[in-house]
Amino acid sequence: MKNKILVFVVCAFLLLALPLFAQQFGHGWVRILAIALLYVLLALGLNIVVGYAGLLDLGFVAFYAVGAYMYALLASPHLTENFQWIADLFPGGLHAPFLVVVPMAALVAALFGVMLGTPVLKLRGDYLAIVTLGFGEIIRVFLNNLEHPVNITNGPRGLDRIDSMHILGFNVGKGIEVFGFAIPSVTLYYYMFLALVVVSVVVCHRLELSRIGRAWMAIREDEIAAKAMGINTRNMKLLAFGMGATFGGVSGAMFAAFQGFVSPESFSLMESIMIVAMIVLGGIGHLPGVILGAVLLAALPEVLRYVAGPLQQLTGGRLDASILRQLLIALAMIGIMLARPRGLWPSREHGKSAPSTPVGAAN
Repeated sequence: MKNKILVFVVCAFLLLALPLFAQQFGHGWVRILAIALLYVLLALGLNIVVGYAGLLDLGFVAFYAVGAYMYALLASPHLTENFQWIADLFPGGLHAPFLVVVPMAALVAALFGVMLGTPVLKLRGDYLAIVTLGFGEIIRVFLNNLEHPVNITNGPRGLDRIDSMHILGFNVGKGIEVFGFAIPSVTLYYYMFLALVVVSVVVCHRLELSRIGRAWMAIREDEIAAKAMGINTRNMKLLAFGMGATFGGVSGAMFAAFQGFVSPESFSLMESIMIVAMIVLGGIGHLPGVILGAVLLAALPEVLRYVAGPLQQLTGGRLDASILRQLLIALAMIGIMLARPRGLWPSREHGKSAPSTPVGAAN
C-alpha cells in the first residue's frame, strides 16, 4: 500500500512539473502535451463502448464534434450575428458560462449517443462498425452543409472568436505569474485537461468495478449468456453508448475552448480510426494501456515532425515530410502489434483454469 502511494505521489509530481519543464523549450511542446491529454479523454470514452461493452464504434468522433460545436455556438458571437431574435435577447453577445456550456455539451452528446445506439442494438461486429462509421460521416457532412438556407454552423469555414475558459471569474486563456515565474495560458489548459483526465480515470475505474461494468463485460464476452442471466442487454448497450458519448462531448468542448476555432475538417474519419487505434495499441479494456496508447499516438506524430524534416533533406526533398511522417507512424504501429498483439499494456487474462495434474502422475 505504501509503495502504491509513493508511486502516485511521484507520478503526480512529474505530471505537474512536466509542462513547466517543457515550456522552457517553447510553448509548442506544452501544446503537444495538452492535445495528448485531450486524446486520453477521448480514448477513455471510447474504451467504455469498445473495451467494456465490446461494441465496435468507428464514428466516435461525431460526439467529439457535437461537444465542440455546442461550445462554439454558445460561447461565440456567431448566433447573435445570424439570428436577430437571439441578438435581441442578448445585446452584449451570447457568451454562456463555461460551467453551463460543458454540462450541456456532455448532455447533448449523450443524447446523440443514445440516438446512435437505439437503431443498432441488434447489430454486431462488422455491421455495427459500418453503421457507426456512417453516423460519424453524416454528422461531419451536416456540419459542412448547415450554412444554407439558415447559417447554423458556418459550413466549411468553421466557427472562430470562441471564448476561452472562464471558471469562477478566472480566465484560463490568459497567462499568470506566480512568484515571478510566468505560466502561459497553454500550461493552464494543460492543468485543466489533466484534472479532467484524473476525474475521468476515477470514474472509469469505478465503473469497471461496478455492477454496470461487470454487466458490460458479460455482454462483451457472450451476449446471449448475459441475457440468459437476467442482464437487460438493451439498456446496458444504450448506457454504454451514452456514457462514452459524454466523454466525447466534454473533450470536444475542451478542444473548442483550447483552439478558439472549430471546423468540420477537425472531425474526419481518420480521427475516429486514430482513437480506435489508441485503445487497440494500448490494450483494449485496460485503463493504463488505453492511456499509454493515447499518449503515444497523440504525441508521436508531432515528435516525428522533427525526424521527418532531416530525412526529407537527406533525400534531396524528393519525399514529402507529412507522408514520410505517416509512413514512420504506420511502421511503428505494425512493429508494435506484431511484437505485442494484445497491446502494449493488456489486462490480465481471467477465467483460465488451473493446470490439472495428468492422470497417473500422482503415482
